[in-house]
Amino acid sequence: MRLPWSKKEIDLEPTTGEEPKDSNVLERKMGLSKKGAPVAPLCKEEDADMCVGDVDDEKGASLFSDGYANASIGPASTIIKTYIYPETFKNRPVNSRLLPAIAFAGIIVGQLSFGWISDKIGRKFGMLLCTAIVFVFSALQAASKGPGPQGTINALLAYRFLVGVGIGGEYPTGSVAAAENTEDPDIPKKTQQRLFVLATNTMIDFAFVISYFVCLVCLWIFGMNHLNAVWRVTLGLGVVPPLFLFYFRLKMREPEAYAKHAMKHTRIPYWLILKRYWVKLAAVSITWFLYDWITYPFGLYATPITDAADPNGTLYTSIGWGCLINFFYIPGTVIGAFVVDWFGPKYCMIFGLCCQAIVGFILSGTYNLLTEPGRIAGFAILYGIFLSFGELGPGNNLGLLASKAIGPTAARGQLYGVAAAVGKVGAFIGTYTFPQIQASFGAEGTYGHNTGVFWLGSGLAVVSAAITFVFIPNIKPDAMHDEDLAFREYLEANGWDTSKMGLKDTVSDVEGREIAKHGKADKESESLGTTAPVL
Repeated sequence: MRLPWSKKEIDLEPTTGEEPKDSNVLERKMGLSKKGAPVAPLCKEEDADMCVGDVDDEKGASLFSDGYANASIGPASTIIKTYIYPETFKNRPVNSRLLPAIAFAGIIVGQLSFGWISDKIGRKFGMLLCTAIVFVFSALQAASKGPGPQGTINALLAYRFLVGVGIGGEYPTGSVAAAENTEDPDIPKKTQQRLFVLATNTMIDFAFVISYFVCLVCLWIFGMNHLNAVWRVTLGLGVVPPLFLFYFRLKMREPEAYAKHAMKHTRIPYWLILKRYWVKLAAVSITWFLYDWITYPFGLYATPITDAADPNGTLYTSIGWGCLINFFYIPGTVIGAFVVDWFGPKYCMIFGLCCQAIVGFILSGTYNLLTEPGRIAGFAILYGIFLSFGELGPGNNLGLLASKAIGPTAARGQLYGVAAAVGKVGAFIGTYTFPQIQASFGAEGTYGHNTGVFWLGSGLAVVSAAITFVFIPNIKPDAMHDEDLAFREYLEANGWDTSKMGLKDTVSDVEGREIAKHGKADKESESLGTTAPVL
């Protein structure tokens, strides 16, 4: 086949044999090697800082897709409850809480159910199913319709829940596969953690910004007289990324670590896994819970900024400010991606939490002074630094630690899903508890009411840093590979048969060493005229 811009023929399928080669330009750009899991171009160790490669391009695209599907409801719900159905939301206040929060419930269901699918059926199947769910229900939510305004809202709530299932399923499938692919032999050890962060949290943060910007562009195109088209197109464009992803995911193969160490064809020893990993699982789960729980009150800092900077705001400026505030996360996640291999995920997370707590205490203590109209710019700058530290620390590293620090490949999807689900429970609880907590600090408009939850949130950031320091190990290059070998030895020491681990036609590292050892013994016995035992 000859592409329009190419002067030579290009085969759409790779050459097979001992050295298979990808020849599809799109697949190379997406990092989808037919030789196995997505891999990066070969890089010399000394050139690691200059070579990032395409290892997680497809995984990054998937998290961008899920981030957009998750965040696009923000500006859409503003339009629906303020301009489309204001009376319905006024008469039934629960709609205002359910619309932005219902996806949390679906995400938790997806995280827990797809953890098992990821480990027992396969990473690839789980990712394909997640992509299909997000595609189908993103389209349906854009076309939500029911008997009357409340019927339409009910339909939208139902579809948002099901979109959440697909988003949640991406955590134990796509994120876990991305982590496993970073330890591919061709990936420089100096960039393993960076690649994971860029492919996961950085993509999600960019998707949040893009979702608000897309809504703003739709508003410019359709205008205030066609707001139904604005919110429906904003949600409906969420079908575009998964549509492309599905094609490329059909062509990918399971990560090498999963192919070697999966327990797809044998029973998973859950009791032995919990005995070995429960402390690290609990520590990551608790820190994730606290982070998501306190993220809600920290988001309230945006209110005084927008009130002071845009006292007579319109829908245009409201969505524009939402886009800008979400952009505050970008510097933290990008800088964090380039320092995480230097600090190590554990200490990068502790550094981010401590810095965030310090800035949070400063913001809380100087709240009345900095929120005066003439000083609001300084408050906005400090607030941006505050959010950036949150991404540099727990935002970037919670998923990384959940992927690489709390369990073996055989149960990684389920353990990651549990930790992530606990975190989302924290977000869900925070959404409902913090208004009551805020009210307990004083009447509306008082200093205690405005700053009490921020003192509490900054204190919990310090608690999270302490839990991380004491209970969570730091991650070194190839940490998952080393833990998989140690886990096999642990199972064998407890009388567990490991011969059925891995997929068909795959030799594990442990089995490879045994074969090599017996092969060497065979050669030595031949030279001595004896016969070595057969493996």
